[in-house]
Amino acid sequence: MIPATFDYVRANSVEDVIRLLEAHGGEAKLLAGGHSLIPMMKLRLAGPAVLIDIAGIPNLDQIDAASDPIAIGALTKHAKLADSDELRKNAPVLWDAANDLGDPQVRNRGTIGGASAHGDPSADYPAVLLALDATLTIAGKSGTRDVPAGNFFRGMFETALDPGEVLTRISFARAPASAYVKFHHPASHYAVVGAAAVLTLSGGEIASACVAITGVGDAAFRASGVEAALKGVNPKDADAVRAACAGAARGIPARSDTFASAAYRSAMADVFAVRAVTKAASR
Repeated sequence: MIPATFDYVRANSVEDVIRLLEAHGGEAKLLAGGHSLIPMMKLRLAGPAVLIDIAGIPNLDQIDAASDPIAIGALTKHAKLADSDELRKNAPVLWDAANDLGDPQVRNRGTIGGASAHGDPSADYPAVLLALDATLTIAGKSGTRDVPAGNFFRGMFETALDPGEVLTRISFARAPASAYVKFHHPASHYAVVGAAAVLTLSGGEIASACVAITGVGDAAFRASGVEAALKGVNPKDADAVRAACAGAARGIPARSDTFASAAYRSAMADVFAVRAVTKAASR
C-alpha cells in the first residue's frame, strides 16, 4: 500500500527535534532508520502529517564502551553494535541481539533507539535492556530525564516517551556473562519468543540473575520467579537450570496468532530461558 500524504523536515540537533515536535504537536513522528514506522505507514496503521528526520543528528551514533556505565547513542545502527568487539566482550547479550536481528538491510539502516522507542512486543532489544537493567535518557522541552528500562516498556507499542520527547542515549553496566537467544519468526525475523540473561557467577554458582522474555506478552518482562530460583544453582547442572526456568512466563497473558498459540509461546519461554542462561554462563 501507499502511505497517506505527509510533510518531511530534517532536524540538525536534539534541540531542533524538540522545537519541531512542539511546533507540530501530535501530528509529527520521528524518523530514524524507518524500518518500524514506514511499514506501519504503508499499511495506514500510522498516518503522521509530518515526518521529522533525526538520522543525521551528530554524536548520537556512538558506542562509548570505555565509560562506566557503557553508553550508546540512540541513533547507533544495529550493524555497528553487531561489529563491536567491545560489546562482544562486555555486553554479549546486546551483541547477540544485534547480530540476530532482521536481515542485513535492516541491520544497516535500523537504530537501537528507534527499535526501543517503537515498543514492539516481539522486538529483541526490550528484553535485552530489561536484563541489563539499562537506563534510557530522554530529552524534552523541560530538559533530560533518565528512565530505567523496567519503567520504559509499558505495553504493546507503548513506552515512557511523552509527546515532544526524544530518546537520546542508552546506558548500562558491563555484563560479560550474558546472552540473548530467540526463536525467529521465519518471515519477519522478529522473536516468536526471545530470552535475555545476565548472570553474576561466584564459586561455580549463579550469585544473581536477570532474565527477561520478549515475544510472549504485550511487552517484554522480567521473569522474577526464574531469577530467584537461579540463585545458588550450578549452571553446569542442566536439570537444576531447567527446574529454575520452569514457568518463566507464569502470570503473563500470552498472545496467540496464526503462527504460535499462547500455550506454545508460554512453553517456549521456559526453553529459551534455559538456553539463554546456559549460554550466558559459558561466557
